[in-house]
Amino acid sequence: MSREVFSIGSETVIGMVHCLPLPTTAGFDGDYQKILDQAVQDAVTLQKAGVDAVIVENMGDTPFSALLNKAQMAALTAATMAVKKAVQIPVGVDAAFNDCEANIAIAAITGASFIRVPVFVDTVIFTDGVIYPCAKKCMEYRKAMGKEEIKVFADVQVKHAHMLISHITVEQSAKEAVDNGADGIIVTGTQIGEETPIDLIKRVKNVVKVPVFAGSGVKAENIKEQMQIADGAIIGSSLKEGGVLSNPISYDLAKNVLDHLHI
Repeated sequence: MSREVFSIGSETVIGMVHCLPLPTTAGFDGDYQKILDQAVQDAVTLQKAGVDAVIVENMGDTPFSALLNKAQMAALTAATMAVKKAVQIPVGVDAAFNDCEANIAIAAITGASFIRVPVFVDTVIFTDGVIYPCAKKCMEYRKAMGKEEIKVFADVQVKHAHMLISHITVEQSAKEAVDNGADGIIVTGTQIGEETPIDLIKRVKNVVKVPVFAGSGVKAENIKEQMQIADGAIIGSSLKEGGVLSNPISYDLAKNVLDHLHI
């Protein structure tokens, strides 16, 4: 590959591998193997369609808590390992909603190269209460694990959560995230599937010197416009038939999005 993924101006496309509900969560149906099989199937489909990287996330575990329990962590580790063995592109981990230590531990043992941390420097309220910033814990844990090469991509003012201090600007959050060690910044709309406002991406790009990713609502119709500003995009729901998150990745939908980027 002639360009370096995860770099400024790289137009990196990261596909989401949304795991089915993991053991002990409300939606878990008792089929452990199906979780691994669909994760691998989705990752292989995404690679075939032409994405540059994938993130394995426990997206089916709603309602979320801030941290994973032991069964979730074991399952997400197994899914990430299975995906890592099945594809040749970079693999990341998102231990949702905000378990940075689980993220780093899973990445370390599976050989994943990056993690997504939704609440890095902000203080937010979400469906299970308040989440406080984890930047210090995240950076110290990465150091303690001897895995400082694992990239940390941090959301700022993340979707599905509300800032407890509303007057903090997205610029301030972005600058603080970089100052605290983030290797990239993720900007989103307010909900899954909602387009990331172009103005929000511009505002963040203006104040940081790390890659900035559009983290929601990227699809065939807008990927070209988004990538004129953003350095990359994280794409999930628009690659599922009907936008249903539990559906497998559609090769046709994924290929269509990538084709629209390169026309």
